[in-house]
Amino acid sequence: MTEEQLIKGCIQNDVACQRMLFEQYAGKLMTICLRYSCDRPEAEDMLQDAFIKIFSHIRQYKFEGSFEGWMKRIVVNCALKTIQKKKTRFLEITNHDTASPQAESFALSSLSEDELIQLISSLPDGYRVVFNLYVIEGYSHDEIAEMLRIQAATSRSQLVKARKLLQKQILLNQKIAIQL
Repeated sequence: MTEEQLIKGCIQNDVACQRMLFEQYAGKLMTICLRYSCDRPEAEDMLQDAFIKIFSHIRQYKFEGSFEGWMKRIVVNCALKTIQKKKTRFLEITNHDTASPQAESFALSSLSEDELIQLISSLPDGYRVVFNLYVIEGYSHDEIAEMLRIQAATSRSQLVKARKLLQKQILLNQKIAIQL
């Protein structure tokens, strides 16, 4: 079945098509949810909310551009709503200490995708959200500021702090691995 046939089946509320769509994309979309959440149960809730939105708004997809991209945007928006419900605070960081430890390139290349997702998930909510939106999703600081109702400078400072924390964690993991 083609993607277009699958989408049209979902528009007609065909349960078999909905199941196929879910099975085809749930893994990829769950990865996005895991990047934004603190834990797996929260990510599963985000994914469930996202699929409810996808199925209830699938008629709005115009068959222009990537369908997967359309769904990813819904997933990100659902993740952001979940985070906003938790009243995540984005604090302006004025101390931009430029000296930060640099992770060795081999330390970065030795990280698995799951390890990297785990490190990102361990970031404080504000750092994690901005890091995901900027680095992974490719939004600008102005776009992030508008989405999160914060200042662009706050977005930039959250990203700086997120990167520093990730670098520290990578270096710590590297030292532990060397000692073993």
